[in-house]
Amino acid sequence: MKQKRIFKIIAAGIVIAAIAVLIYNRFSYKETSTKRPRYAYKKKIEQIKSGIDKDGDGVDDQSDILESALEYIQTKPKYESRYYIGGTPNDGYGVCTDVVAAALFGAGYNLQKLVSEDIHEHPQNYDIQSPDENIDYRRVRNLQVYFKNNTKSLTTDLSEIEEWQGGDIVIFKKHIGIVSDRRDKNGVPYIIHHGSKYQRAYEQKYLKSKADEIVGHYRWELESKN
Repeated sequence: MKQKRIFKIIAAGIVIAAIAVLIYNRFSYKETSTKRPRYAYKKKIEQIKSGIDKDGDGVDDQSDILESALEYIQTKPKYESRYYIGGTPNDGYGVCTDVVAAALFGAGYNLQKLVSEDIHEHPQNYDIQSPDENIDYRRVRNLQVYFKNNTKSLTTDLSEIEEWQGGDIVIFKKHIGIVSDRRDKNGVPYIIHHGSKYQRAYEQKYLKSKADEIVGHYRWELESKN
């Protein structure tokens, strides 16, 4: 009888462990894949191109931003918020703002420098008591101010799917990412982002579930700072 009881306890433990694994796999988001999602929308939406090629590599800015964001996530950065002297993470770790900084840097723009300059030129817009070039450009609230005042503002209405283009920047209340050129079956684009250490993939369906948190949608069209 005692052996049967022990066997039942072990069996119950195995069942509980199996259920726990299933729940974990269902609701967690492990950073294990950079495989791109398929283009599921039946209608092909033409990808816009910028009239500027800042770094002179033969790729326009809009396309360069998109491609650079994709190149960055191929490195599979681990999610962790750290402070870096010099400002730029180079140790395999990063946060959501680093996706955007890397995307713009790949197109020839130094977001760290641009944000720092804007903070010093227009401190009243940022409400920062002690500016710190190392970290200011890695804060979502600062980027919201910068993009709102320096780039082209676009719709936040997801029904206007053609207005959402790969390489655009989307900002949520506490998060930021790059719009992908991949779309779901309804034409809503995926988002290239990095928001959690438990994230399963870096290019995900995200806009619809966070539609009420979108605070800005921007396109990198600088006039005075390019």
